[in-house]
Amino acid sequence: MIRERRNKEKLALYYKKFMEEGIVDPNVHPWVAESWQRCRKMKLPHETMPKINKLSREEIIEHQKTHEFIVKYVDGLYEQSKQHFNIHNLSMLLIDEDGYVIKNYALPFFQRVIEDIQGMRVLEEDVGTSSISIAREHNVPFLMFGPEMWIKDSHSGDACSAPICVDGKIRYIISFFSLDQNDLPYDLLLSLLLTMKYAIEQHLKMLEYWSIQQMMMEELPVAVYWIGQDEKLKYCNGNAKHRLEGKDNLEDVFLNYEHIPIKKALQGTPTHRREITWITQDRTYEDITTVMPVKVGSEIESALVMSMSIEDLKTTIAHATGYSSRYSLYSMVGETSEFLALQHKASRIARSDNNILLQGEPGTGKQRLAHGIHQASPRAAAPLIVVKCSNAPQSILEEEFFGSEDGDHQPTAGKLELSMGGTLFLDEVEKLPVEMGDKLADALKNGLLNKETGLRKKLNVRVIAACDSNLKRLADKGLFSRALYELVLDTTIRVPPLRERSKDIEVIAAHILAEMSAQHNLSPKRLSPEALELLKSCSWPGNIKQLQGVIEQAFFHTPGSIIEAENIKLPGDKTLEKSWKYDKDAFIAAWKSSGGNISKLAGMLDVSRVTLYRYLKKYDLTPKTEKKK
Repeated sequence: MIRERRNKEKLALYYKKFMEEGIVDPNVHPWVAESWQRCRKMKLPHETMPKINKLSREEIIEHQKTHEFIVKYVDGLYEQSKQHFNIHNLSMLLIDEDGYVIKNYALPFFQRVIEDIQGMRVLEEDVGTSSISIAREHNVPFLMFGPEMWIKDSHSGDACSAPICVDGKIRYIISFFSLDQNDLPYDLLLSLLLTMKYAIEQHLKMLEYWSIQQMMMEELPVAVYWIGQDEKLKYCNGNAKHRLEGKDNLEDVFLNYEHIPIKKALQGTPTHRREITWITQDRTYEDITTVMPVKVGSEIESALVMSMSIEDLKTTIAHATGYSSRYSLYSMVGETSEFLALQHKASRIARSDNNILLQGEPGTGKQRLAHGIHQASPRAAAPLIVVKCSNAPQSILEEEFFGSEDGDHQPTAGKLELSMGGTLFLDEVEKLPVEMGDKLADALKNGLLNKETGLRKKLNVRVIAACDSNLKRLADKGLFSRALYELVLDTTIRVPPLRERSKDIEVIAAHILAEMSAQHNLSPKRLSPEALELLKSCSWPGNIKQLQGVIEQAFFHTPGSIIEAENIKLPGDKTLEKSWKYDKDAFIAAWKSSGGNISKLAGMLDVSRVTLYRYLKKYDLTPKTEKKK
């Protein structure tokens, strides 16, 4: 409460009258008068400071540790205002919500040494009427003149206290004391007090907000990076720190750093939910990534990166609602008898519960067929869990299939458990090591083993396996698990290569163009008769996947709505020859043909983006290098 300057002599007379006769003068502030009367009833001594409740030395140390976060902040505020405290002979106390002094700043309080003050309780029942007790009781800042204080020894100075509140609750109190009443600038005193009050309250709100943000950042399965204009890391959460492997800068860890849109964000261009590959020396992360510029006023000061593993995303969705298939059987198109027979067989088998082996050359559409079978099956509402098989170390494969323990030693589900009630799709199953295949077949047949109880939990899982090789021959040679081969052999579907259904190229190409137009929100395009004949003339060793890559490249490089033959780069063209693996000029020609777009170039060359990034690094073609040139 802001009060006018009062006559100290008159206030001293009011105090004396009350102490001697018990009469409250009408000119005494009502809050002060009420406090005096309560102190009188409590029979508190008023001449000198009574013996005060105080924490033990050990409790004081613990008390200061508990409030260390706020003490550091108030230390900074005090240092900025220290000159005013010295000039005007001011002392400041930081007090907790229970009335205990956390720290004393500047001059001694009530003429006591600092060690005596810290840990004292200074409530009304301890020291009587004071600006602290009034501010605490009425939850407002209060300026108190010396003769209004209960303890006569304190009358030589004035005091002003303010409660520090968050959400209406008092968290702390700050209190100023002056030992010199002459010419004390009350406006300055109150202005400084209220400024500190506001600053501390905002700091406490920010700490609470930041604490919640940190909890969220650590719990969410997202890697978060905060990057300054100098591209130095300002903050990262636990998931991001794990990827950085102890290093401080993203550029030192990710080989394709220049292709991650961080520089774009620092220049003001955001990237929303884009599929981005993060490549380290030992591992590749396929993520959904958002990169946002962070503005202070109108200036871009930093960038915020949030990146979630696609596999983690699939697992999270499988936990929550079940991971559903992306394609139906009718997303596969064709008119030839070979294709219609395949589609009819897949539709009929989908309604059964047999395990299925899909055999066919790379790029023939086995993954899309697996999705379609799951969606057409009675298990469509349950998860479809996809595992891209590899010859990774046994421990990694076991974690993927059977789960592991997190940091708190809590079990996390593996892909087998996540696929309960649904479908487990084993893509490129021929790459699975024999020992891992045997263990997987045992679990699928006999159930998951509980290590604690020794009991097995039966799995209700349908298996769809896809392979590019002759799985029987591999099993006969001991290169693939015989048990797993027999398990998935219930039904075999052969997926024909594109050269055996070349009449379907026209309808497949039209379907790809329609999908691209819808996916990228661009105007529809179609093939000219000459372009279509050109596509039909190719044998397509990479099958539909290779055809899709060529059509995508033509789609993006054709300005009009008609794709002509000259817009198409067939696999026999120089830009797609295998010489690019050894000839830098051939690679640069393909790179320029794709317009520098990694996804397009991957389709043209029929390789993964990971491979392309390695060749970009090999040929020293990163954007950073180009700038230097």
